[in-house]
Amino acid sequence: MRRTRSELSRRTVLASVASLAGIAGLGFSPARAAGPVLTRPIPTSGETVPAVGMGTWITFNVGENTALRDERVEVLKTFFDLGGTMVDSSPMYGSAEAVIGYCLERVPDPQRLFSATKVWNWRQGAGRAQMADSRRLWGVERFDLMQIHNLLGWEGHMETLKADKAAGRVRHIGITTSHGRRHGDFAAIMETQPLDFVQFTYNILDREAERRLLPLAAERGLAVIINRPFRRGELFDRFERHPLPAWAAEFDCANWAQFFLKFVIAHPAVTCVIPATSRVDHMRENMGALHGRLPDQAIRQRMVAYVEGL
Repeated sequence: MRRTRSELSRRTVLASVASLAGIAGLGFSPARAAGPVLTRPIPTSGETVPAVGMGTWITFNVGENTALRDERVEVLKTFFDLGGTMVDSSPMYGSAEAVIGYCLERVPDPQRLFSATKVWNWRQGAGRAQMADSRRLWGVERFDLMQIHNLLGWEGHMETLKADKAAGRVRHIGITTSHGRRHGDFAAIMETQPLDFVQFTYNILDREAERRLLPLAAERGLAVIINRPFRRGELFDRFERHPLPAWAAEFDCANWAQFFLKFVIAHPAVTCVIPATSRVDHMRENMGALHGRLPDQAIRQRMVAYVEGL
């Protein structure tokens, strides 16, 4: 999630980007996406999803406030208009699932949606009821992806998810974590269970997943969703006051959001990254990462060195 910034700060950053030598030469405009949308395959099903999705933690937890709900309608509409499909949520996120349902009723062509949520309950029976409630809140007959949130009660829920997938009540199943201390348990489940997706934290500063989880996902043929790509907004706090390096133009990067997102989705094991935002302008910046070139491994190492040196 990205925190709200002052418009003066954002204008200053964008102005510095526009003046970078090389961007004009490439004919790249920060305000205009160019080229095809970057998609990635889901190994177990063969279908593709755009490499940038949308998270809803905090940003869609706005309760019954109609004005705030209508603002989220515009955010979701922009997401779909710019090529997005995967929306990720959880019962843990307060009113987010109810707000998603409200938004889906008000956006055109919601069939583009790739619906992803989670079960978050210790008890298997209560988890079944929770998943049924999530379908009602979203207004969908089945989810494209159901995940076990932070491995809570995972053994029982895994039985349910495997049965639901076999019965056609869910299309893909997965597990999630946002805690590095659980990587050992997470990897053990990846090695033994018939998963389609895994979701965990990875960003330009938090790179522990490179050691085991990302290589293991590639080895096992699992799709990877990345959460916290902005480190809950901390990356903007630390780096947004600094200019982008001029060489960011080499991978068609127009702002810090795209810098952080392109670092993530350039990893060959990553399928989709799910930044969260409550603002249309930030959504447009995020979705710009779906276009243009991606950094190669040498440039990714240069990106790490740049931010660690600031």
